[in-house]
Amino acid sequence: MVAEPSFKRYPRHAGVWKMLTASVCVALLACLHAQELRGHISVILLGATGDLARKYLWQGLFQLYLDEAGKGHSFRFHGAALTTTEQGQEVIAKVLESLSCPRDTAPARCAELKDQFQQLSEYRRLKTAEDYLALSKDIEAWVQREGLREAGRVFYFSVPPFAYADIARNINSSCRPGPGAWLRVALEKPFGHDHRSAQQLATELGSFFQEDEMYRVDHYLGKQVVAQILPFRDQNREALDGLWSRHHVDRVEIIMKETVDAGGRTSFYEEYGVIRDVLQNHLTEILTLVAMELPRNVSSSEAVLQHKLQAFRALRGLQKGSAVLGQYQAYSEQVRRELQKPDGFHSLTPTFAGVLVHIDNLRWEGVPFILMSGKALDERVSYVRILFKNQACCVQSEKHWVPDQSRCLPQQIVFYIGHGELGSPAVLVSRNLFRPSLPSSSWQEVAGRPGLHLFGRPLSDYYAYSPVREQDAYSILISHIFHHRKDSFITTENLLASWVFWTPLLDSLAHEVPRLYPGGAENGRLLDFEFSGNNLAFSQQPLEQLVPGPGSGPTPSDFQVLRAKYRESPLISAWPEELIAKLADDIEATAVQAVRRFGKFHLALSGGSSPIALFQQLATGHYGFPWAHTHLWLADERCVPLWDPESNFQGLQVHLLQHVRVPYYNIHPMPVHLRQRLCAEEDRGAQVYAEEISALVANSSFDLVLLGMGTDGHTASLFPQSPTGLDGEQLVVLTKSPFRPYQRMSLSLPLINRARKVAVLVMGRMKREIAVLVSRVGHEPRKWPISGVLPDSGQLVWYMDYEAFLG
Repeated sequence: MVAEPSFKRYPRHAGVWKMLTASVCVALLACLHAQELRGHISVILLGATGDLARKYLWQGLFQLYLDEAGKGHSFRFHGAALTTTEQGQEVIAKVLESLSCPRDTAPARCAELKDQFQQLSEYRRLKTAEDYLALSKDIEAWVQREGLREAGRVFYFSVPPFAYADIARNINSSCRPGPGAWLRVALEKPFGHDHRSAQQLATELGSFFQEDEMYRVDHYLGKQVVAQILPFRDQNREALDGLWSRHHVDRVEIIMKETVDAGGRTSFYEEYGVIRDVLQNHLTEILTLVAMELPRNVSSSEAVLQHKLQAFRALRGLQKGSAVLGQYQAYSEQVRRELQKPDGFHSLTPTFAGVLVHIDNLRWEGVPFILMSGKALDERVSYVRILFKNQACCVQSEKHWVPDQSRCLPQQIVFYIGHGELGSPAVLVSRNLFRPSLPSSSWQEVAGRPGLHLFGRPLSDYYAYSPVREQDAYSILISHIFHHRKDSFITTENLLASWVFWTPLLDSLAHEVPRLYPGGAENGRLLDFEFSGNNLAFSQQPLEQLVPGPGSGPTPSDFQVLRAKYRESPLISAWPEELIAKLADDIEATAVQAVRRFGKFHLALSGGSSPIALFQQLATGHYGFPWAHTHLWLADERCVPLWDPESNFQGLQVHLLQHVRVPYYNIHPMPVHLRQRLCAEEDRGAQVYAEEISALVANSSFDLVLLGMGTDGHTASLFPQSPTGLDGEQLVVLTKSPFRPYQRMSLSLPLINRARKVAVLVMGRMKREIAVLVSRVGHEPRKWPISGVLPDSGQLVWYMDYEAFLG
């Protein structure tokens, strides 16, 4: 027996039941309507008539429309630029006519969709705040007239960065969407020229937009293979966990080669060069994707960002010797022609660069990461190659090796980004490593291609997978902006971390002369380079050095080490490389002599940037140094934890200690961090260090103290007008610096002057002015602490490069 509906048994509730039924129906209809129409999206492409917009961005917007049409949103596309309305409309009409559909779209359907997109696209001139306000009102009127709800606005900045601030101000003041609608702003590189300019630009943009509203575009992150690196690592965790580390990886190569030159773009290239154009952004982003620790959830943009930042913090600082530079021979002529430079102008802008990067953490310590890019090279190709160590020894001849069994064949994983002999993006894994897992819905095995060799092996030696459907990077990124996927974009933190890493190298290379190369296949082996320790060097000498032409100018090797007097003490002056080599030789000779006489060598070292090249020289070129009998002390220290990048001890650790065998009990860092406090008077850190020196160093007389000289005449951490350390009985003192971090610990002048030998290293054009001044003053340590350095019974020697000595 079927029960009757409850409202029949309880007639007094029948009205309520009907009301509930009606409400549910209305709610369902509202949900269906909301699904049918989720809101209106306005896309404003700034710089709509420019090269990037014409080549990629309009096609990317059309692809967005193809993907999203009929899914509930309505769209309008506003091309904007400074071009007059008539000219702009003409350009846009041509671009829209050239748009293409995916291959699997029927021609009739493609024509229909193109017509719809053209109807929804318009051009307008945007220049003043009034123009932006008019655009905003037009959008609001359209939404109201069509009975729509505004969901959001996308502004894509395809304009030079100098225009960002004015545009951002106009959008913020006159063209933000109303409450309930979102704003998304896509920004094209370059994002600054160095750390300072990037910080300034980030601050400016941050005053107009929230971080969540900004999408900094690095189009390499939209390339399908690059976007697959983290998912690949995640899906193959089990196989890679035992391989992805210094114990098994021999090296990592991140490469982008181009056959085209910089013709037509020399104004941009003269300002940025290849390192800023490619290495600081594209290749560095790839580096972090390969090297970062894998978060549990690779889909979490916040988790990925934090792990990227950890990778940045582990990067070892770059020095001039970390890079090799080249420039194709026709470049300077192109610059003279395009920028109207005089006939004698020769550019120093590199069009080729190779950089050696090390990561100082347990996973990657000692593994070289090679980043390389250049124009006018022999082929166009981009890839990431992880080459694994091979310690197998196979008895049978190579003809008997089986690709998926033999351990003697090369073992490598290659993320083949595009172009080259393969001609398309792919992921390659050596068959003797493991069979990789990739999503079958979007990746397929590459068909065999007899005769094709990649990285020295036939394609058949690899498990090779390519995308089922190739997609343009900009189409992918525009879709990610629409769907609010932030993991494919550069955050402010990420950006600034990259510039912190690259700016010191760029500064050190500012006046470096790049090696000239003819371009294309004629380059031969001219750009081949080798690495040793922390340094890169070209494999062969250029012809112009081997066979000097008539009238050729002097090179650094033409100058010998200059010996003279400075402040009545010996002066050694040379080009930086020769000077560092000479100082390292002298330190080793002093060490050997001290160990012969006393059985030990006590060396006190200052911090800062000048000694880094010396530390590297000692670490890589002085195998006879008596490290086992050497005690290392610090002449000064910043009051930060010893692991902090600003710590002098950390610099010593990174550039010297980890490369040589000094007994740990012979290493004496300054005790600036006691009881979880930094340089607190009550912790008596200075007294503790003085007592340690008195106990271990005979007569508290170091065998050698290495000092520098600041532009204000300070040395160690003894600054002008310092109340302590310039005289008196104290051996070690706490001082105050005019620069961050303000608190310091330093050996005192009286203790420095007890040394058997003091070496003062002065380098760089910025030191020229103080070098001239100090050469003329007497003993005035209150004004210029360096003038108070004069060993009581030891020797003072000045080591000064030509830029500091001669200007």
